[in-house]
Amino acid sequence: MGGGEISGEVIGIDLGTTFSCVAVARKGYAVKIITNDQGNRTTPSYVAFSPPAAGYTERLIGESAKNQAVRNPRRTILDVKRLIGKKFDDPEVQNDLKYLPYPVVNRDGKPCVEVEVNGGQLKTFTPEEMSAMVLLKMKETAESYLGKEVINAVVTVPAYFNDSQRQATKDAGIIAGLNVVRIINEPTAAALAYGVKQDPNTKRNILVYDLGGGTFDVSVLEINNGIFQVRATGGDTHLGGRDFDQNVIEYFVDLIRKRSMKDVSEDPKAMAKLRRECERAKKVLSTQTQTTVEIDSLIQGMDDFSEPFTRAMFEDLNMHLFKRTLDVVKSTLVDAKLDMDEIDEIVLIGGSTRIPRVREMLKKAFDGKEPSKGINPDEAVAYGAAVYGASLNGDQAGVILFDVNPLSLGIRILNNLMHVVVPRNTVIPTKKSRAGFVPAKPVHGQRTSVSIQIFQGERALTNDCLLLGSFTLTGVPSGGRGEGEPSIEVTFEVDADGILSVTAKYEVWSNRRREL
Repeated sequence: MGGGEISGEVIGIDLGTTFSCVAVARKGYAVKIITNDQGNRTTPSYVAFSPPAAGYTERLIGESAKNQAVRNPRRTILDVKRLIGKKFDDPEVQNDLKYLPYPVVNRDGKPCVEVEVNGGQLKTFTPEEMSAMVLLKMKETAESYLGKEVINAVVTVPAYFNDSQRQATKDAGIIAGLNVVRIINEPTAAALAYGVKQDPNTKRNILVYDLGGGTFDVSVLEINNGIFQVRATGGDTHLGGRDFDQNVIEYFVDLIRKRSMKDVSEDPKAMAKLRRECERAKKVLSTQTQTTVEIDSLIQGMDDFSEPFTRAMFEDLNMHLFKRTLDVVKSTLVDAKLDMDEIDEIVLIGGSTRIPRVREMLKKAFDGKEPSKGINPDEAVAYGAAVYGASLNGDQAGVILFDVNPLSLGIRILNNLMHVVVPRNTVIPTKKSRAGFVPAKPVHGQRTSVSIQIFQGERALTNDCLLLGSFTLTGVPSGGRGEGEPSIEVTFEVDADGILSVTAKYEVWSNRRREL
C-alpha cells in the first residue's frame, strides 16, 4: 500500500532466471528503465569466475559472464533462481543437476555452487550468495544512473514461489547490501505497470500470463479506482524458456548421437555451444518459420554441425508444455470465480510470450481476444516494482495493492493429514489462528513437548506437501487429576512479502509461547 512509509529512493528489481532488470519511478508515474554499463535495458543473470591466472580469479556479472560461457562452462553460473530456497534432495533440483554445466554440491541440505578459484582452491556459494551478486549489479547500475547510493528496493519473485524461496530471495537482497522494503509477485508488478497507464475510474478484470525463462505464473486481478486486488494466482516454478531450450538441446544431442556415434552431453564446452545455438534458434523462430542450427567445431573428431530447424519442429517438441500453461490458466480462473469472457485484458510478460504458438493458443482459448500490446514483456515487472516502490516512499500516490498467498499453509495432525490454517488465495497480510489441537498423552501427570510441523501445499497428506519448518512447544501439561486436556492454539501470520511466521500456545493453567 502507499503512503510514505520509506525514506529515500526505492528502486524496482526484477530478478529473473535468465535476465534481470532495474527501474526507478519519479512523481507522475515517470518510470525509467535503467540501462547497464553495456547500454542494455536488461542484464543476463549470469555470474562467472575466470580461469585462475597467476593465482587470481576475476568475477564477471552480466553480459561479460554470459559471453565467455562457451570457453568456461564449469565456472559460469546461470539459472540459480531454480535452486534458491530449495533443498538439495528436491526432485526438481536433482533433475536440474543433469543439465547445469557447473558443479552443485550438498551443503547442510542446500544445493550450493562449487567453483575453483585462486589457483585451484574450491569454494562453495549458496544460491542466495550467487543471486546477491546479480542484485548487487542491479544496485550498482541504479547508483550509476542516479549518482548516489541506493539502499531501498522492491524485489520481485514468481507468484508461485513458496515461503522458503521468498525468504531466500530477501536474504539475497540483504547480502547485496539492500534494504528489501517489499517482495512482490512478478505478475502483480506487471499489472501495476499496465494499470497505471489506464483510466483509473474504469473497473476491469485482467489476467496476467507470465512465461519467463524459468518460471510460469498466472494472476487474475481486479483493478478499480487505483486499487489492485489479486483474486487468484497459479503457476509452476519449473516451467519456462529454459525448459523449451532443453527439449531442443536433447533433440540435437540424440540426433548427433545417432549420426556420429558421439555423445556431446559428456563434453561441457560442446554443450555450452549447443545451448547457446539452440537459444538463438528459438528466438529466431519467433519471427521466422525456419532457421539453421550451425556450430563450428562442436566436438573433437567431428565436422562442423549444420542442421535445419523449423518452427513446427520447435512447437512439436514443446507442445505438452504449452498446453500445461493453459491448464494453469483455467484452474486459476476457477479459483478467481470468473469465466474467460469476464476477462477484459490479457497481459503478457516474460520473453517466452513472444513464441507465436503461445499467443495463438491463448487467443483461441479466449475466443479470439487479442492480448494487450501496451507493455514491454521484458521490462514490465521492473517497471511495476518501481511504481510500487515510489508509492511506498510517498513519491507516488493512488496505488493500493492487495495480493494473495499462492499456496495453502497448515500443520500436520494425526495420520499425517494436512490441516489448513491459511487457505491459498487468502489476501495478505493476514493472521489466522486455529485452536483445539490436543497433544498425545504421555505418562500420567507428566509434562511433555509437542512438535509443530508447518507445511505448504494443496494435497491432503503432508507427505505430499512441502515442509517449511518445525518447532517444539515445551512444558505442555499432560492432563489428568482433573486438570482437563491442554488445548493448543497455532497462529499463522503472513506478511505483505508473503513470508510466514508461526506461534503456538497452550491453555490449561497458563500460556506459553514459542516462535518459529
